[in-house]
Amino acid sequence: MAEQRFELVADVSSDNPKAIEPILRAVAGLRVTPLADGFHIEGAMVGPSAKDLNRALLSALRRAERRTRIRSRWTLGDARFRFFDYVPKS
Repeated sequence: MAEQRFELVADVSSDNPKAIEPILRAVAGLRVTPLADGFHIEGAMVGPSAKDLNRALLSALRRAERRTRIRSRWTLGDARFRFFDYVPKS
């Protein structure tokens, strides 16, 4: 499957935001804004699908802090893909 560039807007919350912050800041091109219980992130990532990118990002964050949640919206052209953790939302 061809790699595609998806725009990402998400809110990430965690029981330990300091544990996940370095991972978010290491992802090139993401703008990270601190919130009370986590972060708001915006940027773009390249991958085969929004589902794969969402899963990879959340898995990396959960390796640092298991109790981490993400509400994300990935956009590719006119198509939008929304997720709560690993679950797609319509």
